[in-house]
Amino acid sequence: MSRNALMILAAAALTACGGSDDTAATDTMTPAAAEAPMPAPAAAAPAVTDPQIAAIVVAANNADIAAGRLAASKSSNAQVKEFGQMMVRDHDGINKAATALVTKLGVTPEENPASQEQKTAGEQNLTSLQGLSGAEFDRAYMANEVRYHEALLAAIDSTLIPSAQNAELKTLLEQTRPAVVAHLEKAKQVQGALGQ
Repeated sequence: MSRNALMILAAAALTACGGSDDTAATDTMTPAAAEAPMPAPAAAAPAVTDPQIAAIVVAANNADIAAGRLAASKSSNAQVKEFGQMMVRDHDGINKAATALVTKLGVTPEENPASQEQKTAGEQNLTSLQGLSGAEFDRAYMANEVRYHEALLAAIDSTLIPSAQNAELKTLLEQTRPAVVAHLEKAKQVQGALGQ
C-alpha cells in the first residue's frame, strides 16, 4: 500500500490485534531480542476513520522499511539481507500507491493512538535491533517480522478493511492483503532456515 494507506493499515493491525504469542520464537532469542517492543493486544478492534487508516498504514510501512534497511545493511545472512531489501521495496511501493490514492481522494492522514503507537514500536524495535549483531540480529529481526506481519494481517482483516468507508481505500487494502500473506510466509521460511 501507499505510505498513508499502508501505515494506517499496519498501525491499526498492530494496535488493534497486537503481536502474536510466539513463545517458540522468543525462547530462542536473547533477552534483549525477546524484549523487542510489540504493541499489546487490544480487547476489541476499534473502529477507525479513513484518515486514521491512512496514518496507520504510513506509520506501519515506514517502520518496516526502516527495519528492512537495517537488515539489508547489517545482516551477513544472504536470506535475511534479501528479505530486508524486499521489505524496503514492497512497503515503499505500497506507500506510493496509498499516497497516490489519498491524494486523489483529498484525504489527509490523521494521527491517532494506533499510528503513534506504531511509530513508537518501530523506533523501539530499531533501537533493540541496532544493539544486536550476527545470528542474534538475524533471529531477532526475523522473529519480529513474523509477529509484525501476523499482526498486520489480523488488523487488515478485523479492523482496516471493515472500517474503511471509501470503496477505493477498501479495495486498496484488499489488494494489499495477498502481499502481506506472502511476506508472512517468506518471513516464516527465512526464520525456519535460521533454526527458529
